[in-house]
Order: sequence, then structure tokens, then C-alpha cells
Amino acid sequence: MKYEQLAKDIIANVGGKENVSSVVHCITRLRFRLKDEGKANTDVLKNMDGVVTVMKSGGQYQVVIGNHVPDVYKTVVELGGFQTQSPVEEESGKKQGVFNSFIDIISSIFTPVLGVMAASGMIKGFNALFVSLGLYANTSGTYSILNAVGDAIFYFFPIFLGYTAIKKFGGSHFIGMAIGAALVYPALSGLTAGDPKYTLFEGTMFASPIHITFLGMPVILMSYASSVIPIILAAYFGAKVENWFKKIVPDVVKAFLVPFFTLLVVVPLTFLVIGPVATWAGQLLGQFTLLIYNLSPIIAGLFLGAFWQVFVIFGLHWGLVPLAINNVATLGFDSILATIFAASFAQTGAVLGVWLKTKQQKLKTLSIPAFISGIFGVTEPAIYGITLPMKKPFIISCIGAAVGGAIAGFAGVKGYIIGGLGIFGLPSYIHPENGVGSDFIASVIGILVAFVIGFVLTYLFGVSKDKNAAETTVKTTVEAKTTQMKVENLVIASPFNGEAMPLSEIKDAAFASGVLGKGLAIEPSEGKLYSPVSGTVSVLFPTNHAIGITTDDGAELLIHIGMDTVQLNGKHFTAHIAQGARVEKGQILIDFDIEAIKAAGYPVTTPVVITNYDQYKLVTTDKKQIKAGDLLIQA
Repeated sequence: MKYEQLAKDIIANVGGKENVSSVVHCITRLRFRLKDEGKANTDVLKNMDGVVTVMKSGGQYQVVIGNHVPDVYKTVVELGGFQTQSPVEEESGKKQGVFNSFIDIISSIFTPVLGVMAASGMIKGFNALFVSLGLYANTSGTYSILNAVGDAIFYFFPIFLGYTAIKKFGGSHFIGMAIGAALVYPALSGLTAGDPKYTLFEGTMFASPIHITFLGMPVILMSYASSVIPIILAAYFGAKVENWFKKIVPDVVKAFLVPFFTLLVVVPLTFLVIGPVATWAGQLLGQFTLLIYNLSPIIAGLFLGAFWQVFVIFGLHWGLVPLAINNVATLGFDSILATIFAASFAQTGAVLGVWLKTKQQKLKTLSIPAFISGIFGVTEPAIYGITLPMKKPFIISCIGAAVGGAIAGFAGVKGYIIGGLGIFGLPSYIHPENGVGSDFIASVIGILVAFVIGFVLTYLFGVSKDKNAAETTVKTTVEAKTTQMKVENLVIASPFNGEAMPLSEIKDAAFASGVLGKGLAIEPSEGKLYSPVSGTVSVLFPTNHAIGITTDDGAELLIHIGMDTVQLNGKHFTAHIAQGARVEKGQILIDFDIEAIKAAGYPVTTPVVITNYDQYKLVTTDKKQIKAGDLLIQA
């Protein structure tokens, strides 16, 4: 590990891991809560290579690291055996709302397995393709081995999700895996053979044959292979039960008695209640989504196709992915993801239009790799680097995706596996028994139409013809006043209205010393942060009190609203952008309540610094009173 020695030294000099109650990180520093701060060797830490300084505030022992603090934090957590906690969970404390919480849970659970899931889907798809082309038979050893490779993650999906889900809910990884493994234990599937003892809920849509009982209670045996909902719920309850047992079991036997009691409680509970109820709910949900689709597949395709990329940008697509996985598991096919399959190709077509039409060398250079990655379904470079900042190409790509989705809806395209992205997703539409058919053909037509629409409309209407305006001006709107500026040197505008001052005058030693970056501080008179440059949001801390922007010229800008305001847990801060977003100079990025922040005991004096200052010869303004948009720093 790159920061292993640094992490070891930090742990040792904060009094050892037994002196650490918790540790999280913010944008520049590790924030320890120590049992006894007197045991920490502050002077040693301050003089340590890799440590900027040490500060104590708000009951926290802060070890200032700099921009690479996430990597140091990860190593500290691994070496110290501390519970991993995200800054959001530990420090923000603000309520996200039910829907946002759901999206966060789903994304956290599925993101770690999406890569191997896509790879496995590609193997399954190509295996089906090669059989349909007659390259080998589905009775051959080649087919069987490749099918095992491609099918394993899907069959044993509860084990994988058991790991990621219980990790999200704060439980032990291997307990989650053990719960998932119990759900797909092979010997249980053989118990359904023969006549049942009796049928539970006979005569209803939930009629269930009972073959076995647990302590006299009926167990409804179901197939949990490839299932999603049961293991997520089981992992949630498993984490709660485990943490409860941790509180009451003595430390000397905790290592084996906690998992012992947790598994004894959660696994039977899952088979008796969680599994059957969740499975029935999943079946109903799959039937419901299919019903809606069947009522108007064209409208469904238009809507999902048009807004899929918007959903992806805001992370809302995670609410649909589990439905698709659930449909494949319960119905054997899915029509939801089929309607959005054309979206990446529409986006790629738009990039091709930009590439061929634009006169800007920078855009041409960016378009080539974005086009190549887009063909394989990775559209983030295209969206964030090209089409979204230009606006028109992004809108055109949504139009192309809508038409492609409508074609898929009209043709009733079905996907039989959750396969790869881009062109690697095509095998998903090959019927596992009938081979290449109407689903595959219609999906090809849909993506071609979407690609052509994205390309042609962007080429004709999506790229400005005014080369000079596109290359040399940046539009800045501040207080309804628009100015234009030729972009030649590095120019950082003031992000606030307020009073500028040297960094040395602020109370935070890390920023005042200049080791975190060179620049100025501003005492804002208005609770609005405007983007001082055009560029990309490289860092947006979850509590919205600090933001990092990488300019189009490569400068790395850090703006930290107030001193120690991370302790407000995001209260009084509202962000209008997300990490990774493209921003333009003068755009409002964050609103904050100055009076409320001061009333809570925190100053709002804000450092505005260039962290890679060694690459520039910086000149700062000598103005005291400054307005948003005024020149602040220049190289």
C-alpha cells in the first residue's frame, strides 16, 4: 500500500488503535475521535512527512493530510481495523428522504458487482450466439464450461449480494455471504420432490406447498437462485441482529458467538418470513411492471429512452435496474432495459456529429476516445466532457434514445440476460433456445436508428458555426450582468461578493500556512457561491461545505466555505451541482445561510486556493471589497 508507513505512524501517534473511538475524513484531513487526546503525540505528528499539521476542534483530533486524504484514510482504516464509514453517513447526518435513501442503498449494493455481472452476461450471450451460429452444440463440453462461467454469478447471486448488502447496512461481510449461501444451498432444492404435506393458503394466488417444517412452523421452499429482494432484506435484518448481539455478548467469546446467534436467528427467519414475502412481492412487482409495459409499450419506450441518460446523471436509474434483474429472475426475460438499450448509441452518434462538425481542436481530441468508449457502452466521457456542456447534442441524444426506445417497445423486444454494455449488450437479446430472432433484429434496428438520429441532428443543428465565439469566449452571468472574456491565461474570478484578505489572516492553521494551496480568503457578504471558472467538479464533499474544481486549463481549485463547518453535517448548505458535473463560469454552485452558520458558532471566512500552485506563478488581487466575477487570482 502506498501510504502504509504513513498510516502506521499516524495510528501509533494518536495513541494506538485502542485509543480511537472513530475516524472519518473530510476534504483535507483525518478526523479522529480519541478516547484520550493526552495519549496523542501531537508534536511528532506535526513534524511527520505527509502530515501538514494537527488541529483540535469540536471534540475532534484533526490530522491534516491534503488532497490525497481519501487514500490515506482507506489505509488507516485497513491497518487499524476500524469500521469503515463514509463521510456522508458519519458527518452529514442530514435526512436524504425515502427515495434518495433507496437510490443510495441500491447503488451501494449493486455497484461492486456490476462489472463481473456484465462480464458474465457477455460470456452467456456469446455462448448462446456461438451455439446459434453452429460453432458448437449446447451439449458440448465447451458450451457447458462457458455456461458455468457465465451463469455462476447469476445462480449464486444471493451470495454476492449478501456480501455487498450487509456491508452497506453495517454488518460482517461473511455473515451476509453465509445467509446468501443458505438461500441457494443445493440440498434444500431436493426437498421439494414428491407430494407436499399440505398446501398453505390453498385456493389463493399465494398457494404454497409445504414439504418441511422448522420447529413445527411451515417452511415455504422457493427458488432463491438469481433473486435480489430476499437477500437484501435478510442482510438488513442480519446487520441489525448482529449489532444487537455485539452489545450483549462478552468480548472474550464475541468472535464466534455473535455469528453463531446471528445465523441461528436470521437464516430461519428468512426462510419462514422474509424469503416468501419478499419473493411474492418481487413476483407481483415484475408482473405489475410488465402489465404497465403491455398497456402502452411505445409510450413506455419513448419515456424511458428519452430520460434514461437523465436518470443516470442523477443516479435515479438504480430504481429501475433491480426491477429488470427481478423480471429476468421471475419471468425469464425483461423488457425494461430493452427500451433504454439505444441510449448509449444515440449518445455515441451525437459525439460523432460533434467530432466531424466542430472546428475546436480540443473538442475533436476529446471526441475520439469518447466515441470509442461510447461504442462499448461507457458514455460518461461523452456526457460530461462533450454533449452535456454543449447542451444541444445532449438533448438530441435523448431524442434519438426516445425513438430507439419506442422501436423496442413497438417490437416488444425482450432481453433474456442482464448482459454487457454497448455492442456487448446485443447477445442479451438472443433467445436462449430459439437463437437469433425478432428481439435481436429489432434491437439492432433501434440502436441504428438512435445512432443515426444522434449523429445527423447533431451534425446539422448541434454544433455552433461561430468558431471564434466557441473558442475564445466564456459567458459569465453574475447579478444579471453578462461579460465576455478571452481565455488565454489562468484567470480565477471571485466566487463571492465580500471582502478579500490574505490566507495568513484566517484562523485555520492548515490553510493560513499555504501548504494546502496558494490564493486568498474571502469573507462572504452573500450566501451564494458562484463558479469562478469553467471546468469540472472534481470533488464535492457530501456535506456541501467544500468543493474542488479542475479548470479547463488544468488548475485544481479548492473552495472551503467557512472554518470547521464540516461539523454542521451539511446543515445550512444546499448544492446545485454534483461531483463530476461540468460547470460554467458564473454558475451558482452552492447556497449557504451565513447568519445560521455564524449563529452555530462557525466563521464563514472562505479560503479559495490553487492546490497545484507549483505549476503557476500566481498574482492575487489587491482589492479589499470584491464582487462575484471580479478578478481574484491570475497566472
